[in-house]
Amino acid sequence: MSAVRVLVGTKKGAFICSADAKRQKWEVSGPLFGGWEVYHMKGSPSDPNRIYASQSSGWFGQIIQRSDDGGKSWNTPGTPKPQAPEPAGPAHDPSEPTTGASTEGMPKGESNKFVYDTSPKTGKPLTTHQWYDGTQHPWEFKRVWHLEPSLSDANTVYAGVEDAAFFKTTDGGKNWQEMAGLRAAHGDKWSPGAGGLGLHTILIDPTNPNRMYIAISAAGAFRTDDGGKTWKPINKGLKSEYIPDPDAPVGHCVHRIALHKSKPGTLYMQKHWDVMRTDDAGENWREVSGNLPSDFGFPIDVHAHEPETIYVVPITSDSLHYPPEGKLRVYRSKTGGNEWEPLTNGLPQENCFVNVLRDAMAVDALDSCGVYFGTTGGQVYASPDGGDHWAPIVRDLPAVLSVEVQTLP
Repeated sequence: MSAVRVLVGTKKGAFICSADAKRQKWEVSGPLFGGWEVYHMKGSPSDPNRIYASQSSGWFGQIIQRSDDGGKSWNTPGTPKPQAPEPAGPAHDPSEPTTGASTEGMPKGESNKFVYDTSPKTGKPLTTHQWYDGTQHPWEFKRVWHLEPSLSDANTVYAGVEDAAFFKTTDGGKNWQEMAGLRAAHGDKWSPGAGGLGLHTILIDPTNPNRMYIAISAAGAFRTDDGGKTWKPINKGLKSEYIPDPDAPVGHCVHRIALHKSKPGTLYMQKHWDVMRTDDAGENWREVSGNLPSDFGFPIDVHAHEPETIYVVPITSDSLHYPPEGKLRVYRSKTGGNEWEPLTNGLPQENCFVNVLRDAMAVDALDSCGVYFGTTGGQVYASPDGGDHWAPIVRDLPAVLSVEVQTLP
């Protein structure tokens, strides 16, 4: 029988929720990396036991964690294990592995090094980006927002970071290299959104691994057709307040994009305002907000088996980050947008003032598609029937930053 594993990143650690295909009874383990922000966890499509996690702290910095056994144990790729003290008596065999790792501070391994394309003379980034006040500002690495494993190789992973840049590893997270061609796409005009200048979404075309899409707040959406060497902005048709030029190539605050594997040229977008759709790989976008009570929100996702069925969570406004009328409602469109229905069965319909962040919604691939989302109030909700009925998997976690789902054989 199939099973599902829900990977939950929160502001104070990570949790793993597991259930069989019925998705009625859940086992919850954690917190992993307690006290640390876990921006994102995601499993490899080619090896479900391989899971990557972005662990971050304002005090100790950024750490990449990796599990090779489905989350039971973790290691920091590239970090040497501490040498055990020389025992009295026979000499210690250096070929014998040592165990344990320091819990004080940040591991010093290669996996924590995210170095921008820099000048060999000064060591500083070669370019700058726009700051809140319109001046130019140097690039500064802060954290990893999103990890996207390759569809075919468990050792290859892409990372979206803040300040917005695109990194790649081919050795399981030990070493990371910036693919600096992205910042050549008008990077000097990118500016941070309210939450920072973050590359938060990476989508890989399942029919063409050289084609990928990314989204940056607040720069817009971009596409590569050559595996990340070069990128082009794909923001035609987006409209944003405070951008007087309707043809501006960058500057839009895109919150999330999603696609279905059977129609990789059709993308859906939740923007700062507006829900958008493209059917030509981002060359042109049109609004599909339709009858939503608010077209502001953060996550958007697509049903596993129905490429025209999409889900969003409307939020009151960019200053009021809670559901309209205090009613937590997922909205579903079965027509690819414009016509939306509220899904409320099992969700609180009064006095609910949580938010659902951009990376906090996911779907499974079971025959009856499951939909999952987490809230800033610490609830993780699941629907085993495409959104018709909801129930909490777990309550009272720290604020949820990300939700990913693995469908296991």
